[in-house]
Amino acid sequence: MTEPLSNKKSFRRMIGITIFLHIIVIYLGLPVQAAETPCNNLEYQATSSEAYTDAGEFGFSPDASGVENAKALQQAIDQGGTIIVSKPGIYKIATSLYIGSNTSLIFGNGVSLKKVNEAGLFAQLIINKGAMTRTYDDHISVEGLHVIVNGIDNCSDLVLGLRGILGFSYVKDLKIKGFRCYDLTGCQYGLQVNRFEDVIIEDVIIKGQKDGIHFGPGKRFTIRDAVFQTLDDAIALNAQDYSTSNPEMGWIEDGLIENCYDLNQEKMIGFFCRLLGGGWIDWKEGMTVQQSDAVVSNGRIYRVKMPSNGKLYKSLTRPDFESGSKVLDGITWVMTQEEVTYTAGVRNVIFRNIHLEKPRVAFGILFDMSEYDRGYYPGAEVPVQENIFLENVKVLHDADIPLFQIASPINLISISNSRIGKQKFRFTGNEVFPEYLKENIVPDYYKTVINIHNCIFEHDGEMVLLHNTAKGKEIMLKTSSNIETGENFSARIICGDGIVEVDSDLTGLKK
Repeated sequence: MTEPLSNKKSFRRMIGITIFLHIIVIYLGLPVQAAETPCNNLEYQATSSEAYTDAGEFGFSPDASGVENAKALQQAIDQGGTIIVSKPGIYKIATSLYIGSNTSLIFGNGVSLKKVNEAGLFAQLIINKGAMTRTYDDHISVEGLHVIVNGIDNCSDLVLGLRGILGFSYVKDLKIKGFRCYDLTGCQYGLQVNRFEDVIIEDVIIKGQKDGIHFGPGKRFTIRDAVFQTLDDAIALNAQDYSTSNPEMGWIEDGLIENCYDLNQEKMIGFFCRLLGGGWIDWKEGMTVQQSDAVVSNGRIYRVKMPSNGKLYKSLTRPDFESGSKVLDGITWVMTQEEVTYTAGVRNVIFRNIHLEKPRVAFGILFDMSEYDRGYYPGAEVPVQENIFLENVKVLHDADIPLFQIASPINLISISNSRIGKQKFRFTGNEVFPEYLKENIVPDYYKTVINIHNCIFEHDGEMVLLHNTAKGKEIMLKTSSNIETGENFSARIICGDGIVEVDSDLTGLKK
């Protein structure tokens, strides 16, 4: 029944009078007593408990076991909506937690989740439900989560290639804020997102042995306000990767990475950001394959899962099964994805306000060509990664190592308003492949344009700005409006067997 207009007016009048009286009382400095909300006939009722779910009400407690806590928090998560954990303490967790659409997890100050081995080793602390079935979840957020890995890891026990402590695959509208992890082990990544749309990751601190943030294929993403201190990559944009490191393959595009710090660490390995591309072909009888090779067969992509020893196998039987894995001709094949593409790479990404303290290669634009993974299969379409922009990048070390290591085609790299020491662009080609892959020739590395403007060059004396060893590689180098602060600074290039066109304002290069 429609509420009578007179009743609605009376209700509004009562609210107005109540607010007016509160203002008078506050102005006079009198104590305020909370007034009851008039319900009238509108059946208005709202309590704070209806606005969120308190995980503590399900038995989630610092005093409970890891098995008990996993069960309790899962029950709370299954309610959907907003779930909070407000009581400070260290909460043990013994199994993975599954989160679905339209769900927010908020962890208060002083709350940490600690992985424990009460029911066996496990990978994901949190994984989205759709990752298991390749169906999209949407509108998920996790805020304030502090994780203690506690040496409990399992590379990927639920979805092959999904190795993140927080692992999401097939997800839209995902937000992670305030994530902390200080003890990554050598097996799992901090955060991993695959097959995604519209992801924001902000205010994170990740330290330890493996990748901090690891992306697979998807579009529209932001990483901001992040601090990394990792042995392996701080950020991996791996459109193609080992079969055990990416659930799927495809293009990563339209991203913003800003306000990030790559802190020093004991070993100079990994990259601040690795950008991996790849290409593969249709399955054909008699083809040779190795670990991680991909093929397209009957509308699906299958990958090889064999020991990482560089051994080549002859495939005589077409992989053609709907899910899982199957051994054919002594080769273990895994059905990887139903979304067919023949190439993978990264395009349209901006890096802004990046502080590089760790002396390692900052950006690697590569094919992965090793016993672990053959990123480019002979005869495949050659993927060209595209449009990488750097703004206000500061190199805070003086090691003589590349700023960019480039071993796959890229059309454009633009750097502006940045501080550069003696770090260079290093281009390589087929000559760096392992001996057993020497016949695995990439036929064309295409032309790359490098634009450097409004930057500060601080190196004293001569520096090699660009060094190429890729046969036939074409490069156009353009620099303008730069400042040289290094004493007797002079830039030079090493063309190798490539062709480098130069238009430069730098001493040593300008005509």
